[in-house]
Amino acid sequence: MAPGLAALVVTACLASLGTWQMRRLAWKEDLNATIAARTALPPAEAPALGTSPAAEEIDFRPVRLAGRFLPGMEAHVFATLGEPRGRYGGPGLWVMAPFERADGSIVWIDRGFVPGDRTSAEARGERGMPEPQTLEGLARRPEPRGSLTPADDVKRNLFFVRDPAALSAAFGLDPARTAPFTVDLFAAHTPAGGLPQAGETRLVFENRHLGYAITWYGLAATCVGVFAAWGWRTRKEHRAERRIPLRPAPSLRRGAHRAGE
Repeated sequence: MAPGLAALVVTACLASLGTWQMRRLAWKEDLNATIAARTALPPAEAPALGTSPAAEEIDFRPVRLAGRFLPGMEAHVFATLGEPRGRYGGPGLWVMAPFERADGSIVWIDRGFVPGDRTSAEARGERGMPEPQTLEGLARRPEPRGSLTPADDVKRNLFFVRDPAALSAAFGLDPARTAPFTVDLFAAHTPAGGLPQAGETRLVFENRHLGYAITWYGLAATCVGVFAAWGWRTRKEHRAERRIPLRPAPSLRRGAHRAGE
């Protein structure tokens, strides 16, 4: 009974993990489909302050906005660019800059990726930016801070999530006048010197959940097979034991023979 109960519990756990991976598979497929559909839309005017839709609704939508970059303000957010579309990749930083619109609201713009040794405008070969100007890119929801995310180091200008409210607070800007989204610039906004390297938004998320689900379901089936083989062998041994005839001991047989004489 105990081995059967143990096999049942293990099989149920393995099968539930497979089912969970199937749910993750459907979620990832829906996410990639949503991103593909949204990024195919033409740019629309970025929502005005106080009219922004829910973060889930604006994420990955192409937007357009006019204004000017606030001079002398630039935040660096730690990044690792694994599959760059441009020349640069690996460990580096996202260059975030506050962009002021005509209504006085602030939108934090992700200008793109830079290697860790090219953080300053001088090292990047930049000589100022035209203003006012019109930008186009993908609206992004604020990045959540996980339990393992390091604390931001404001003194070193090193941040670990792209959170517009936190960035504004760190630079003395009014979070209440800050849009609740950021904008990743399109690649066309990459400066002539190549940095910051814009257009590096991740648009497809790897989906291996079907393989994981098959693995868990396969382990569940293996557990059932192993228990079935063990049960069949145990039952066969019990049957064999029942078929062995009981023979009297040799001494008893000799005693019975002499009594007959």
